[in-house]
Amino acid sequence: MFIQILDVLRIVLVGIAFYFGYSIGFNGTYNPAAQLHFMIPVVVVAIAGISGVEGLLFGRQAALEKGYETGSNYQKQSAFALLSYAFGALWVYFAGWGTEAELTVLFVFLFFFALSAVNHGLEAVRHKNYKWQNINRPFLLVLLLAGFAYPLFMLFQ
Repeated sequence: MFIQILDVLRIVLVGIAFYFGYSIGFNGTYNPAAQLHFMIPVVVVAIAGISGVEGLLFGRQAALEKGYETGSNYQKQSAFALLSYAFGALWVYFAGWGTEAELTVLFVFLFFFALSAVNHGLEAVRHKNYKWQNINRPFLLVLLLAGFAYPLFMLFQ
């Protein structure tokens, strides 16, 4: 049950990031860089940070919820990788390294999330592991990409 609460928390935080990000972006004249400057660290920390903490502190419960093996060193290693995305996003944000650095963090994170979505989707199809996380991950990826599509398109025009 606690793992499901963390799943909902991630989704809610990303929704809040999109809501306020789009509010910031359309405040007066449209500013996609300001919108992304807010959205990127919040989204990456919400997804990667919470997932990393979940993997380290609640790894056994998380693996059981997803229908995966428990006690794997790969799970711990994956949690460290996720935490590195979250800390990297925060570092770039607070260091003020600019839009290009923020986009680098975003694209690396989105690439990981896309691979993760494929992995979860294949797990559901190949192994008939129809746990919530395996079913929703590909759909959440599409929603996440849709949420970033407009500001990225406008930024690169």
